[in-house]
Amino acid sequence: MEGVDGDVRSAAAALNQQSHEISKLFQHYLDKTTPHALYRWIGTSIFASLFALRVYSIQGFYMVTYFLGIYILNLLIGFLTPLVDPSQETSDGPVLPTKGSDEFKPFIRRLPEFKFWYAVTRAFCMAFVTTFFSAFDVPVFWPVLLLYWIVLFVLTMKRQIAHMVKYKYIPFNIGKQKYSGKKTAAGGGSPRGA
Repeated sequence: MEGVDGDVRSAAAALNQQSHEISKLFQHYLDKTTPHALYRWIGTSIFASLFALRVYSIQGFYMVTYFLGIYILNLLIGFLTPLVDPSQETSDGPVLPTKGSDEFKPFIRRLPEFKFWYAVTRAFCMAFVTTFFSAFDVPVFWPVLLLYWIVLFVLTMKRQIAHMVKYKYIPFNIGKQKYSGKKTAAGGGSPRGA
């Protein structure tokens, strides 16, 4: 009996080692995608389009799509809110300025962009896989779900935008401003007129 237990333990250890190697390889390639935000979002958009095309062609899985929309809305709220919410508490860390004379503090998200992208992509992957199982195709009247999701989205975004206006923060990176130098009066010549 000890030989059988030893074989089972060695097989489990080998399987554990192999899954650890696969996890490390996956994390390596995931880390390589970090600086390529545009290409990551393009890939996710393509996958989301495939999911939408599959749902449209099957004419089903509306509950899966609704739950996916609610989950993405929840992620979006985390993406748009600051790490330290000034309406909740004061902290020792950086907080958002509330007056014009306050010191500028950078906007730190509760949910960083990379984690937001990864969660959205993973959600679309899982939703796409569920479209291959008929147990997840619950018959519903989809216009009611769509209307309810739109109302939920509008109310949530209205509250989030009111929070942004109240605490004067913009959660999007507009880009670094570039110094263009002194402007000349002639519009193209040198400042000395040579």
